[in-house]
Amino acid sequence: CPAPSALRTANGTRICAQLYTDNSPYYDQCCGGEVLVVDPGDDVPYMPRGWAATVSSLVVGTRCELTVWSRSGKKGKSRHFGA
Repeated sequence: CPAPSALRTANGTRICAQLYTDNSPYYDQCCGGEVLVVDPGDDVPYMPRGWAATVSSLVVGTRCELTVWSRSGKKGKSRHFGA
């Protein structure tokens, strides 16, 4: 997985989080598969099509916090992730 401080686009713009579809019990094989990028300031109450219940690993950048909910529309239980 990338280090939280290394989350940047190719042109150097900061990324707040990256969510991945594949995970593994072996750290060097985590953060694989499809990638969903979360930019600073994003507020997405619904997962993009095809992403619901598919995220298995994530990395949150420095100075960012990712909040997720158990149900769509920001309902249900929430959980906060940081770097």
